[in-house]
Amino acid sequence: MKFQDALVYREHGFCVGTEQCSGRFYVSIPVSNGMADYEEYYEINQATFELFERDPEAALPFVSRCRKRELDELLIIQPGTNRGTAI
Repeated sequence: MKFQDALVYREHGFCVGTEQCSGRFYVSIPVSNGMADYEEYYEINQATFELFERDPEAALPFVSRCRKRELDELLIIQPGTNRGTAI
């Protein structure tokens, strides 16, 4: 998989982009498990991608739910047993 960020919103710690091989859209958040820092990628549809790219503030409720693990069914890559917590 090759994730290409279209928008990096450092102030609120998330990115919006496209997975290049499949064309799927995502929101990513940084996480850490104490041994490594990495990103979790949550799939979104094209309309949501376009909205978040145009208005990053509109993504904040979605990002908050991702950090609380409320949207795990949207994870593009399932986490391992030593899953990190949001940074």
